[in-house]
Amino acid sequence: MSSIFRPDLLAGKRILITGGGTGLGRIMANHLADHGATVHLWGRRPPVLQEAADEIDAKHGAGTAHVAAVNIRDADAVDAAMQAIWDGHGPLTGVINNAAANFIAPTKDLSARGYEAVNSTVMDGSFFTTHAAGRRWIAQGLPGSVLSMLTTWVWSGSAFVTSSAMAKAAVHAMTMSLAVEWGGYGIRLNALAPGPIPTEYAWQMLNPTDDSAVGATQADTIPMQRHGRPEELGNLVVFMMSDACDYLTGATIPMDGGQRLAGPGTFAGLTKLSDEAWAQAREQSKAASAEAKAQRSTT
Repeated sequence: MSSIFRPDLLAGKRILITGGGTGLGRIMANHLADHGATVHLWGRRPPVLQEAADEIDAKHGAGTAHVAAVNIRDADAVDAAMQAIWDGHGPLTGVINNAAANFIAPTKDLSARGYEAVNSTVMDGSFFTTHAAGRRWIAQGLPGSVLSMLTTWVWSGSAFVTSSAMAKAAVHAMTMSLAVEWGGYGIRLNALAPGPIPTEYAWQMLNPTDDSAVGATQADTIPMQRHGRPEELGNLVVFMMSDACDYLTGATIPMDGGQRLAGPGTFAGLTKLSDEAWAQAREQSKAASAEAKAQRSTT
């Protein structure tokens, strides 16, 4: 699929992507750079971030991508990293809240630590990042755009990922709330709720068992009978971060092939699993996580 946009559509834009080193974050960063934006990538692992930045710079020239290892769960760390961007590169024009944490498990077995790991990354991290950029835009009288990556769970909830559904619903509420509060400053806040799009590691986590009939990646549960394509998400993100839709704010836009309308909930099929099957799923998830980390350490 070729882009429908001019290659210089985002020239002069400086856009931060949290969780920008892997998965959908890396895909979005490449699409934004392809259309003229300078991108700033935040994440937890410097080698992974640098690999993503090197890929972008090799294509578009040195200085197109910048990286920083930032714990977005730490408000002070976020504020310091945001100030470093302002001081070293100039004000951002946009922020994409993409960093997330999630795992599939029966909620009865969810620990407080597991709940907090998801909640602090998705809800707190999105707020801290949005707030750090927004305060600076307001203080300097600058417009800005915030785009948060959500899921259709913000409307339906989703079994077995309760903490993620709760956290993303909170970011959905933040999007609507700040769209009203900050609209007068020229700051727009929107969100996207994509359906299943194949990415490394996340795809394994969405299917926690060997049973191909349950999970979140089955195309036959989607009315369009296929998964989303990375370039489709990339095109929508480019449009949302451009100046072509300055009147759009406070919206969460689903792009899931109609999956949310077909029901039931994303992980409803997992209600049939026994405790023994869940134990096996946890072991498979641990193995998949270890394999992914090992692969990243050798690249």
